[in-house]
Amino acid sequence: MKASHVKVCVLRIEGTNCEEESYLAFKRLGTKPEKVHLKQLTGTDVSNEEKRSLSEYQILVLPGGFSAGDYVRAGAIFAARMKSKLSGDLVEFIKSGRPVLGICNGFQILVETGLLPAMSGVMAGIPEAVLGTNDSGRFECRPTLLRKVNRGSCAFTSRISPDKISLIPSAHAEGKLMFPLDRSKKIVRELEDNDQIVFKYVDPEGNLASYPWCPNGSTDNIAGICNREGNVFGLMPHPERVFFKFTHPDWTRQPDGPGDGRVVFESVLDYVTKKL
Repeated sequence: MKASHVKVCVLRIEGTNCEEESYLAFKRLGTKPEKVHLKQLTGTDVSNEEKRSLSEYQILVLPGGFSAGDYVRAGAIFAARMKSKLSGDLVEFIKSGRPVLGICNGFQILVETGLLPAMSGVMAGIPEAVLGTNDSGRFECRPTLLRKVNRGSCAFTSRISPDKISLIPSAHAEGKLMFPLDRSKKIVRELEDNDQIVFKYVDPEGNLASYPWCPNGSTDNIAGICNREGNVFGLMPHPERVFFKFTHPDWTRQPDGPGDGRVVFESVLDYVTKKL
């Protein structure tokens, strides 16, 4: 499949606000992205011309923002709407090997739907993790350094060399990845064994470090995880915001060339064009 034939669904509802950046990241790589409202997939209050089917697309993106105002919990309402109307379509989409990307609020949505960490199937009946309030108790908007720890299973990081440190900014109030307290250590070990941990927050030397390098207090400094098959990936930092080098905070030192986030989109495009 050629890149020009790849259709990307950037899914949104009221409150999402990073759909344009996600759309442009894929458009700049020559694909055919489309910003799609959830109602277009469910067929609610839309014309026949506006209706869309998830099966039309090769990639699904859940962008960042504050969907439905983040009421109840961040991403909970968006996830509930998806799960009530699209569970079958989502499971089929993922089982077919097509990739799903959740960025920030999108990661929160994937966790709330049970699509991550997906320890016991494609979609868990109830959430197996939570993205809670940052330890600082406030919204954290800052550059964050991520070290790739995935050993090769994730479709979104194939172009990133092992242990590479990438600068990808974070902007969230609820980014602390947590698991049930009585099973947290066991779950983290299982994620490690399954190669489901993709990125960790680190300091400039690549070492695990506390605040401000880890902006939220996430368990084991985890910044992003994938499912066992590697085609569902969620992370709190925003790769779409550093598609170009000139959007890095130190851009004047090296203003030209790709930003550290671009490779995430290039990796999944490689995956799709070779395997689908």
